[in-house]
Amino acid sequence: MSMSDSFAMPDASASDHDEIDSLPSDSTESFVSEDDADAQQEWERSLEQLELLLTMILIPFAGKYFGRKFAYWSWGRYMEWMHNVEVKITGKTAFKAAGAVEAASSL
Repeated sequence: MSMSDSFAMPDASASDHDEIDSLPSDSTESFVSEDDADAQQEWERSLEQLELLLTMILIPFAGKYFGRKFAYWSWGRYMEWMHNVEVKITGKTAFKAAGAVEAASSL
């Protein structure tokens, strides 16, 4: 039995390689028009602006607001637990408004 008769090494002729499909050699950039490229750049600029809005304004404001809210809540729980003092916020809307104003004051 010779190597050519074996199934371990199939005989691949040159005609088999010609039949194999390959990806097109043309780049996809030739199919994109200038309008699509401009729209893509405008979309990327809009995403950058939204990212800046989130990272520079909204997230710090929300962090300060909820951080203050958590600090007041935890302080109230500590005072009730350690000193048996009941902490009660009487005007909830005024308390929330004051927290929002305080959080926005230093931005």
